[in-house]
Amino acid sequence: MTLPAGGRAWPALTLGLTLALAGSGSAQNLEAYRTLAGQLDAAAAGAGQDALSTLKRLDAAQVALDSLKPTLSNAKTGAALQDAMNAVRAAQARTPVELRAQVQLARGLMRKALYDQTMKLLATSPANSAEHLTLLSRELGVDPAGTNANLTAGKLNVVAWQLQKSAAAKLGAALAGVQAQQSGASYLNLARAAGWFTVVQGTARSVDPPLTTEQFSGALAALAGGQLTELRGSLRSLKAGVAALNAALARPDSARAGSGTAPPVVTTPPVTKQPQPPAASSTPPAALAGVPGAAATYAGLGRALNAATQGNLPAARAELTRALAALAAAPASLRNTSGYDSLVRHITTLSQRQALRPADVQALLGELGALEARQAGQPQRAATTLATGSAFRLGGGLRAVLALLIALAAAAPLYLLNLAFGGKNPSWRAISAALVLLLLPALADGLFGFLGWLGDVLNVPLLRSLLFLTPGQSAFGVPLRLLTTALALGLATYGFRGLCIQFGLLGGPARPKGSARPTVTKPGQPDQTSLDWDEEF
Repeated sequence: MTLPAGGRAWPALTLGLTLALAGSGSAQNLEAYRTLAGQLDAAAAGAGQDALSTLKRLDAAQVALDSLKPTLSNAKTGAALQDAMNAVRAAQARTPVELRAQVQLARGLMRKALYDQTMKLLATSPANSAEHLTLLSRELGVDPAGTNANLTAGKLNVVAWQLQKSAAAKLGAALAGVQAQQSGASYLNLARAAGWFTVVQGTARSVDPPLTTEQFSGALAALAGGQLTELRGSLRSLKAGVAALNAALARPDSARAGSGTAPPVVTTPPVTKQPQPPAASSTPPAALAGVPGAAATYAGLGRALNAATQGNLPAARAELTRALAALAAAPASLRNTSGYDSLVRHITTLSQRQALRPADVQALLGELGALEARQAGQPQRAATTLATGSAFRLGGGLRAVLALLIALAAAAPLYLLNLAFGGKNPSWRAISAALVLLLLPALADGLFGFLGWLGDVLNVPLLRSLLFLTPGQSAFGVPLRLLTTALALGLATYGFRGLCIQFGLLGGPARPKGSARPTVTKPGQPDQTSLDWDEEF
């Protein structure tokens, strides 16, 4: 293929650049863009492994987005990116597959915004656009050296063609991985294809047959709903459109620059209804069609869970209040579903609860999921009802007092053990230490939980922060419990083994028969042959 000589411009693209890129281009905050991309990619990579780590990455991504939005060329672009970020947060409370899918859609919006803004900058201020073009090239899988060389030569049409051709190729590769079956892998690949489509949608709409956002929405809805016949038809249509797009991008004059009169993406990404993706490991049930009110409520509950995990209870209660407002704005179909009033009552109660725990917010997430299931005609799991009832009835001050009483009661067997056997024998000391380790979670939950509740009631941040030290507060409690249990088992094994050796049951010579036999004594007289627990045991 012969490329145009330096200085010569393709007429169609030159006219498009003149009309679409008129005006001054502004620069994005590229550092914020890189941070946002990195945090989203890391959150997707770690989905399903560590919920706390994922929430922290999403928090960092939100901070980066807040820094990026003022530097975007269009306010609607920032609003679309914020909607995409909210969808990612909502998906975090559902399944790892949906979180990864929503990240792909958000990344597609980011690339589209960067593409449009970079093309404007290339047309108005080429000398200041090298860094933008380098980042955009890497985002779209193009060698930055090649695009910058064409920029230096003044071949803006070739630059646009290189970028869109690479994005179209990635769109085709992602779509090729979609099978006409209800699986997490197909859902993720289809979402990835929809993200790449966002970059080239301007050119894709002009091919024959055209590619449109509605096609991707329909395919995603068919896949999530298990409508395989419709999915096969959608995939055939999409693959035909992608083939036409790649054919149209065979020449540099077919690439189109971003529009300067309309925002890069003024609507929600292709998955506007956010269908529940199926699990990748097994044949999933029919997906649940999420609704806008539920998605915003999920986002609020996710932020409340993050705040409660970190011990920031005022922020957690504030997020629960926002989640309640979002739920009130849900469509009538959700508000009329059985269990809606109960969920509203529970969120209202927990938004005023002292010593709010992460398990309380997790119960609300489960109850919201059960509400969606009932709306879709699916049965509710008994475990969800049990978890919700426990969190609603046993929490706050009642839980703190009960946990403290259990912690105080745990001292009784330790005292009686020491009173009965003393502390001289190393075997009994090991057994006592093992019992202390086994009771340590109850002791920590009772003491720190009560002090944290007291600090929340009295508004003493130092005491309130002690909630973070309770075993069930965050994921660190799991390895800590495993460690203390392992140590307790080791000490108990050592102690009981020592006793067995002293009895002659393990190793060493057995006690001669007839030795140390107790004799019957009269009432009130001491047993002269009774065993001295400290020394014999």
